[in-house]
Amino acid sequence: MNQYDDAVLECFLKKQLKLFPEPVAESMEEAEAFLNDCLAVVLDSIEEVMDYLDDAGMDITDMSLEEIEEAEEVFAVGDGRYLVVDA
Repeated sequence: MNQYDDAVLECFLKKQLKLFPEPVAESMEEAEAFLNDCLAVVLDSIEEVMDYLDDAGMDITDMSLEEIEEAEEVFAVGDGRYLVVDA
């Protein structure tokens, strides 16, 4: 099952410059391949993002929800889900 649906791929294509100095993908297919290579994850809430980042070893103890949402590797999909890209 593909976890990167059209909404996730479009979000990444629109917001990829948040994380990278230049585009890494120019089409939905390139975005999907890149996200697969990075083992990016789609999470259902900001709380899941917090747990994921904490489990990955990121020190988030002093970060607010807003700061976590603004982290360069976190992309709000717009439907309540979040894409986290480990670049």
